[in-house]
Amino acid sequence: MKAQKKKIDTLTKCYAVSPLNYGGKKLMLIAAEKQDACNLYDLDGKKLSVIWDGPGGTMSIAPLASPDGAFLATQRFYSPNDSADANIVYVAPENIAQNKWKVLKILDMPFLHRFDIIERNGVKYLFMCTIKSAHQYKDDWTSPGKVYAGILPDNLDAENVSAESFMIKEIKSGLTKNHGYTKDVYNGVETAIVSAENGVFRFTPPETSGSDWEIETIINTPASDAIMADLNGDGKKEMLVISPFHGDNICIYEDVNGTYKKVYEHPEPAEFSHAITSGTVFGKEYVFIGHRKGKRRLFAFYYDEKNKCYAFDVLDEDAGGANAALFEKDGKALLAVTNREIDEIALYELLP
Repeated sequence: MKAQKKKIDTLTKCYAVSPLNYGGKKLMLIAAEKQDACNLYDLDGKKLSVIWDGPGGTMSIAPLASPDGAFLATQRFYSPNDSADANIVYVAPENIAQNKWKVLKILDMPFLHRFDIIERNGVKYLFMCTIKSAHQYKDDWTSPGKVYAGILPDNLDAENVSAESFMIKEIKSGLTKNHGYTKDVYNGVETAIVSAENGVFRFTPPETSGSDWEIETIINTPASDAIMADLNGDGKKEMLVISPFHGDNICIYEDVNGTYKKVYEHPEPAEFSHAITSGTVFGKEYVFIGHRKGKRRLFAFYYDEKNKCYAFDVLDEDAGGANAALFEKDGKALLAVTNREIDEIALYELLP
């Protein structure tokens, strides 16, 4: 695989990237980690609207099914050392051409790094991961993070929405450097893959509202991020893992009789590996990973059918991707990447 890169904008410490459906079109949201903007772009890279100029600190974005163009996002998580004021905002368009958006804080959640909406049997859960639980000094990891879940209210625009509206419960504690989250559909059910120093875990929502979440330890290796993808096409998903926290080691694990075993290790360190996403391109499954120090490369991992081994292509370097999302437009595969280390929002057209 190769990639043709197009720089679409400059945004200081650009970080979060997410698809957004609005007006029957698939668009993309890009937001800054530090005190800067959140913008809306089309898939040609044209900026359509400035949603906010600040306060920034956006780690995660979760689109909503309705109303049209609405989403949730974190604000005020500027780093693990500066995230005690993190919160979730509800955002909805009013007039995008005039940069008019409703932005309403709906939930304070100190140290919230990753969150998403996970649905099962018609119940929409707000799934939240805090990277730590308290902070006294720089690089203080003495108070491990936690995982919380609540139920998403039907009307987030209502003036009476409060923390109590979400019925939030703590479902796991003791997760040091609770950094990584990806969604994975497992046996037809949306689940959450969470990565921390304690290992990689699968969280499965209750089959019926009011029941307990199921929590499975997949591996106990310290991890920063993990993602599931069936690279080799055997019908069972492999797991790509970045380890340890903000680490330089990329490994692939295979499901061997229900236990994940390491079968591949990237041949050289990829310092501060961070961006991670997956998808099907040209009929094959790929995982894309970017790292933020050293050579700052963007990789495409896949399974080489001819040589019967896992392999990778280098799509870019000297970039420093923080997050990535895969799109399709007019038959073209596009990878949007926030190259945080050079303040660059890039759109890569993926080529065979």
